[in-house]
Amino acid sequence: MGKASRRNKEKKPKKARIQFVDRPFEGLPFEPQLVAMREIIPAATLPVRTTAEFGGEDLMIVTLLPGMAAALRRKDGVLLVAAQTVMNSGDVSLDIADRVIKGMELKAGDTLQQTDQPVPGPRLQDILDLSAESEMTLHENYAFWVDPAELDDPEMKSAIEQTRDQVLPTAHVPEIEGAFWCRMQREFVRWVRPEPEAQVLDALARLHQARELGFDGGRFVGAFRALGLMIPVFELDASSEADEMTKPMAVFAERFEKALAVTDALTPEERRARAGIISRQVTLR
Repeated sequence: MGKASRRNKEKKPKKARIQFVDRPFEGLPFEPQLVAMREIIPAATLPVRTTAEFGGEDLMIVTLLPGMAAALRRKDGVLLVAAQTVMNSGDVSLDIADRVIKGMELKAGDTLQQTDQPVPGPRLQDILDLSAESEMTLHENYAFWVDPAELDDPEMKSAIEQTRDQVLPTAHVPEIEGAFWCRMQREFVRWVRPEPEAQVLDALARLHQARELGFDGGRFVGAFRALGLMIPVFELDASSEADEMTKPMAVFAERFEKALAVTDALTPEERRARAGIISRQVTLR
């Protein structure tokens, strides 16, 4: 056998390529929550259940885990699967589903470190029981990393409390679905919209041209594009709190819904406003 033949024989088979999915969580009832957890929220948990075909297990998707791990099983047996890790393919839904399936094999106290991209396989839409109740919870620290019983240990409790400094102050604006207040140098609201992004952009443009793109205490400053959804961002008056935004955002939300419902072609002025919004848009990867 010649050298070329031996080299060809020794070549490893190529991995199947995972196709890029622009809106990976489409069809999931908690799509905006998953997008927020993946891109803009530091500490949150989302309880889900797999279908009977995939073990029928209750587990939690979480924003991130210690050491950017892919999954871990707490000492009380609860499986945690990270939305944010260092390893990602072109389909985030497939990535997380792969972590769920591999994580289900973990024993209590074990951690899964992802060292390679997954191969094509089932996605969250395929493995989750969507009839199970699921509500995202925001957290001020990473206490959800450990069995609650472990927090009785003063050293563990102190260590977890120190993680509070790593969490950007974030809260849900009460009664406004998908709106998340955060405090950095200033206060902002980031509003994850579930509609197709082109429709959201049109609505923003109509309101901008009508000088109605904002609310009492909130000024539109741009938008993120994340996993196929639009996230308009509003800068708030200094020291504003999340619960103070409910009433003004509710009024704005009515205007926004009306703008979303308009199907007429944009006017030249609205098209220019739309182009200006796009020019300031930031895509989160």
